[in-house]
Amino acid sequence: MNIKGKSKIRITAVALLVVILASVGVLSGCGKKSEKVTIAIPNDATNEARALLLLEKNGYIKLKKGAGITATIKDVEDANGIEFKEVEAAQVSNTLKDVDFGVINSNYAIEAKLNPVKDSLIKEDSAADYANILAVKEGNQNSDKIKALKAALESKEVANFIKKKYDGSIVSVVKNPTDGYDSSVNYAALKGTTITVAASPTPHAEILQEAKKILAKKGINLEIKEFTDYVQPNKVVDSGEIDANYFQHVPYLDDFNKKQGTKVVSVAAIHNEPMGLYAGKSDSLDKLKKLK
Repeated sequence: MNIKGKSKIRITAVALLVVILASVGVLSGCGKKSEKVTIAIPNDATNEARALLLLEKNGYIKLKKGAGITATIKDVEDANGIEFKEVEAAQVSNTLKDVDFGVINSNYAIEAKLNPVKDSLIKEDSAADYANILAVKEGNQNSDKIKALKAALESKEVANFIKKKYDGSIVSVVKNPTDGYDSSVNYAALKGTTITVAASPTPHAEILQEAKKILAKKGINLEIKEFTDYVQPNKVVDSGEIDANYFQHVPYLDDFNKKQGTKVVSVAAIHNEPMGLYAGKSDSLDKLKKLK
């Protein structure tokens, strides 16, 4: 073979090697890209922690030792290829089209026409620390108005309504439901009184409608004022403008009081709203399972 022929072979071999290396690089890049999983989570302190704890419990991430109900993405020790998109809790469902998965509170899932029992891919088994509460301004816990409202929410009627209406999506945490009335309350003196409550539309305002029926039998009017944010309900209770609110859990309230200087306290735990992971662009857990 002449020198010119050898040169052609060398050039061809080099060219072939370049093509192979480039192909490997492209395939490698594609592999890495496919391994990335995006998950939208709530950006408020307590719900973000819930989302991260849910993912850790199911083996998808690892949090730093000691990270608990105040964990943030800064406490993620091993994200395992997951990229987090932090958004307002109420907006997580709206981001599903842009992410692989989203961790959503049951109340917002229901508003988004998602069934927390049937549509969630994974769900909290128990959320005792996050039971939704009836809260009032500190010092008003033992007023007859509040005790009457508390008793109505702790009734068998309300517990049965939650069970029938939400079919496991929302779960009553009242251990011993009553007839809806407190024997220590002077209901005769409350006749004609109006009790005001700030609440989120779903499921809180719906549940309060059942309590309203119980109070009405004693001549007490329950006025439900709906709010779509997590700030004003505590502020209007702290200012005394509204008697009580029903929309949050204790970890959120504690964090709010600390940051805002408000003095709002819990008087009763009524129900749980299990948080769940919902499909976005990825319609099954397979993509997450591959990361383990």
